[in-house]
Amino acid sequence: MIRRLIIYLLLMGAASSSAAELSPYAANKALQANQFAQEERFIDAIRVLEETQLTRAYDKAYLARMLGVFYWQNEQLQPAIESLSDAVNSGELQEQQEWTTRRMLADLLLMDHQYQPALPHYYQLTKQVPKDQKAHELWLRIGQVHYQLQQWKKTLEAMAHYQHFQLPDQVTPLSITLGAQLQLEYWSAAIDTLKRLITLEPSKSSWWLQLVSLELRTGRQKEALSSLSLAKLQGVELSPQELRLLAQLYAQNGIPVRAAQLLEQLLATNSDLELVTECATYWQRAKEWDKAIESWSIAAKKDRQYYWNVALLQSQKGEYKQALASLDHVTDRQRQPEVALARARALYKLNQLDDALAQAKKAHHLSPSRESQGWVDYLTQLRAINARQTS
Repeated sequence: MIRRLIIYLLLMGAASSSAAELSPYAANKALQANQFAQEERFIDAIRVLEETQLTRAYDKAYLARMLGVFYWQNEQLQPAIESLSDAVNSGELQEQQEWTTRRMLADLLLMDHQYQPALPHYYQLTKQVPKDQKAHELWLRIGQVHYQLQQWKKTLEAMAHYQHFQLPDQVTPLSITLGAQLQLEYWSAAIDTLKRLITLEPSKSSWWLQLVSLELRTGRQKEALSSLSLAKLQGVELSPQELRLLAQLYAQNGIPVRAAQLLEQLLATNSDLELVTECATYWQRAKEWDKAIESWSIAAKKDRQYYWNVALLQSQKGEYKQALASLDHVTDRQRQPEVALARARALYKLNQLDDALAQAKKAHHLSPSRESQGWVDYLTQLRAINARQTS
């Protein structure tokens, strides 16, 4: 945009150098400098204008305007800003000249990170925009400046003006809007903006992940699951942590099978114990008993405490001998009352009543409870009945 303005200003300089407002002396110097500039001899063009002594206000303003252009072309940003400021502040330029010069000055200030000084110029430019200029670009610049100044509400006000032009969505304006919305914690509005950004850049993972994060923040669990699973389908590469989050969302939304399947993929390259137990839990929730037992068995080989989980599922499946073997590996002292009671139930199912009663009594001795007492009473009565029947 700056380069287009430079060319435009140079052409105006050549075309207007003989204008009635410009003295013959100044016009001659302007044409001479412009000739050097067209040959890209900017140092010579600058020298001609710097050495020119002028008295008329319009001559000074016009040549200051040209000088600012040549300074910028020669990569002398500060002198360019100073010369253009002199031209604009003189009040002598014609309306179209003044507008284009102020526009260039504002853009150079923005380029030089002088955000606060740039703002008044941009706002002034919006008051009367020539037909051949694009007003929406000015509001975009204003939004960018307020954003850099961390003036979030003013940023959104500027972007609202930009939106009034009803242009097709573009990444830069939406990104500015999103940044301000996030800073102001306008979560719902930010979600809408992110969806528009995703439409433009469906393969950009950061948009998807921010969307999921905001949906979770606002309690939209189903939407978060939909967004993250759709991102995966779109080919967005998810990190192990993000895949794990997706698994958790599947589980929270009542789809533990998909959660377990996702974690199985992660376990192919990462046998972390926590990951294994999480996968086993999901298989168990899905009532996939064999896969749950397999996963808990893998965990048990890493930490013996998980033999307890293996034993419970084996008992649930009616695999009582296997359950007893698994219980033999559970050595946690605090769990021994539960282990003894689990043995009592398994032995009862295997019709080993004497051993079952012994385990029930052990459980009640270690930690008296209504359940253990109930098993002791029941097995005692059952053994007595069997004894009478066989006598």
